[in-house]
Amino acid sequence: MLVREVMTSPAITVSPDDAVRRAIRILHENDITAAPVVDAAGALVGVVSEMDLLRGEFEPDPRATALPPRPVVSSPPRLVADVMTRDVVTVTETTDAAVLVELMVDKRIKSVPVLRGDRVVGVVSRRDLLGMLARPDEELRADVLALLEEHFPGGTAWRVTVADGVVELAGHAGPDRDGIAELLARTVPGVVRVRHVDEPAG
Repeated sequence: MLVREVMTSPAITVSPDDAVRRAIRILHENDITAAPVVDAAGALVGVVSEMDLLRGEFEPDPRATALPPRPVVSSPPRLVADVMTRDVVTVTETTDAAVLVELMVDKRIKSVPVLRGDRVVGVVSRRDLLGMLARPDEELRADVLALLEEHFPGGTAWRVTVADGVVELAGHAGPDRDGIAELLARTVPGVVRVRHVDEPAG
């Protein structure tokens, strides 16, 4: 599965000159955990996350302790540019989703901007990936069958079953056609594994 098949597009973005409070409202209203930050020319200059926006926004509550809290002397950050992360992990539309998952795990990030050149064309989040894995087996089977029938219009030689995202192709049509069928099934978003079993097609 490629990133372009799972990303959310167009991406919801903010400007480095946006007020922090405006960025907070954008993330909250759109139920997202981060947003790419783009300049006036549309180029990516950073990303701002929930954690970035939370820093410095709350003063200590005097009810939480018996001792009076120390006064906060600094003002809260005003602009997105003051809190955004400038070193951004990105991917392209043709990045393998398996590579993306490794990046997200290694870097401990929840969403990644998708670039075409220096332009943001989408965002892919953990939620997007989970959404693909949550697709019902019946939908996956229908998509696999449609793809096989499109590439083998004379009729398919395989019985297709899907369980927990794992596709089984039963039957044989020769090594080349079997290999193509397996590759096609792997491209269906939400399919996690493809197995070829030796039992004859039903």
